[in-house]
Amino acid sequence: MNRKQSSSIPISVEQSKLLGSAQRVKIIGAIADEAKTAKQVADELGQSPGSTHYHIQKLHDGGLIDLVETRTMGGIVEKYYISKAKWFDSDGEQFPDPILADDFVSSSSTKINLRLALTPDQREELTAEFKSLMEKWVALTSASKEEGEEFAIGFKLISAEKKSGS
Repeated sequence: MNRKQSSSIPISVEQSKLLGSAQRVKIIGAIADEAKTAKQVADELGQSPGSTHYHIQKLHDGGLIDLVETRTMGGIVEKYYISKAKWFDSDGEQFPDPILADDFVSSSSTKINLRLALTPDQREELTAEFKSLMEKWVALTSASKEEGEEFAIGFKLISAEKKSGS
């Protein structure tokens, strides 16, 4: 049950808050290209079926994933879900994840800042490379059965040019 979904869709701040969990991001990654049941996702990620079902239900209720098929096999109802997109663009100027706020105090963080002069094509290429890198790390951490410390990662590319009239 593969389906071509949008590569990126706009979402509300409320919806983006649903993605403020590494487990939910792993679930989105697991069902980004192929519809799966909560049990299949739990097995793939090495998570408990109950917890995975709970998070899938929250993502579905929040409109981030679709129920694409329901099958009944021997009295058991199997529901197949797929993500609406691989990437979600939140509204607003600030990161919706409170951990990424400048005033969040953490035991461990890394900040990297840089200025570049980019053409529109270079901007698109840079953004695509960051998305690819993040997808790689979602896949790597999803495949790992080891529990690690949860980190928040944000990518914000902003023009240094002032808006006209500002």
